[in-house]
Amino acid sequence: MDRLIELGGEFWKAAVETLYMTVFALVMAGVLGTLIGVGLYLTRRGGLLPNRFVNGLLELLVNFFRPIPFVIFIAVAMPLTRAVIGVGIGTTAGAFAIGLAASFAIARIVEQHLVSVAPGVLEAARAMGAGPWRILFTVAIPESLGPLILGYTFIVVALIDMTAMAGLVGGGGLGAFAQIYGFRQFEPVVMWAAIVLIVVFVHLVQLLGTKLARVIMRR
Repeated sequence: MDRLIELGGEFWKAAVETLYMTVFALVMAGVLGTLIGVGLYLTRRGGLLPNRFVNGLLELLVNFFRPIPFVIFIAVAMPLTRAVIGVGIGTTAGAFAIGLAASFAIARIVEQHLVSVAPGVLEAARAMGAGPWRILFTVAIPESLGPLILGYTFIVVALIDMTAMAGLVGGGGLGAFAQIYGFRQFEPVVMWAAIVLIVVFVHLVQLLGTKLARVIMRR
């Protein structure tokens, strides 16, 4: 316990780094992943704007990068991280790699939930003269919003887990703190303090996401 008190400053700094990486990655993955997912949904066979070529490119992109384990993906993405961020290591670089990796998972989640919207609802909108974009924004997305929020909640939890591996590129965070000051220095109290705080973050995110999804699905 004394060691944890000594490391109090580093502990809370690591907590802030974890939150920063999670928020950064969520915004980045949310925007990029949603765009790819909507693109997959629109251009699929039988979709609102079917396009075999574009759909094939998006499918190839997602299917190629999504299966890569994150610990390897960090190294693979480092040249792109340097080109965009300016550096290949550090907290922001780690957050960028996390966001890029998560965007492919979000793309699949978005596509799957949009596809699950009842075809009859879409046909009814078409029968009333609604165009593809109007159907997307006024029918498909609102109908799938509750499940989408649950899907995003799952991704946020995964992002928090992924920040623990950001230490490989000097990303810091609670995962790196637990490894450096807890596990490697044989300080179980320090290690478990970081673990408990990570669990608290995950629990709060899960509660918020579940509650928000319930409110939307009751409308």
